[in-house]
Amino acid sequence: MNKLGLLGKNISYSFSRSYFKNKFEKEHIENTSYENFDIENIDLFPSIIENTQDLKGLNVTIPYKQEVMPFLNKINKKAKAIGAVNTIRITKKGKLIGYNTDCYGFKKSIEPYIKSHHKKALILGTGGASKAIAYTFEEMGITYAYVSRKLSNNVDFSYESLSEQDIRNHQLIINCTPLGTFPNVGDCPDIPYQGITENHILFDLIYNPQETKFLKLGKENHAITINGLKMLELQAEKAWSIWDLK
Repeated sequence: MNKLGLLGKNISYSFSRSYFKNKFEKEHIENTSYENFDIENIDLFPSIIENTQDLKGLNVTIPYKQEVMPFLNKINKKAKAIGAVNTIRITKKGKLIGYNTDCYGFKKSIEPYIKSHHKKALILGTGGASKAIAYTFEEMGITYAYVSRKLSNNVDFSYESLSEQDIRNHQLIINCTPLGTFPNVGDCPDIPYQGITENHILFDLIYNPQETKFLKLGKENHAITINGLKMLELQAEKAWSIWDLK
């Protein structure tokens, strides 16, 4: 029996478990299960590895994409450059190898919408996922700035300091925060939405609800809006190919 799973905190809502369950049924993949490993803190991670027989791979979600890295034997070059891991392969010898498939999923899902005027981006949030977004923009030659609650060395704007003109100047806005996730559907990042135009793309990594308040406000200002579902599906398939369970 091959075991796979998702490592995270408060993940009962998770996309991954139902996605892989459906995949196994649809594609008649046998002897393979997928479960949630919902842990209170990362120090409990080694006991999962020790006590779960036949564990072949894991997805990693909030808040452990960076915290899990010291526990791994090896980290793929791209994941190391990003500074976050969202996929772990467990080798036959029990070695843990970290990868990042967020960048693949994001790039493939936003590329079809990018026009020549999309040169500058705002990344809302500074967690593990935002690092993959930044890495992808570097690959695509798009300039980006981080927005967070407080200004710091790597944060270019605080929400307070962000002006309508800043929004006009950055025609890609990516929400990497959990603001607006079900059940808190009334929440959204506090940015000057009136600066958004039909030249903007708003991309929300959240997939539940399908249209967050962030996207709704973007749509009201005629922006192109994209939720995180396609990105998740793409990164899940990429993880599946990394686990290579043939």
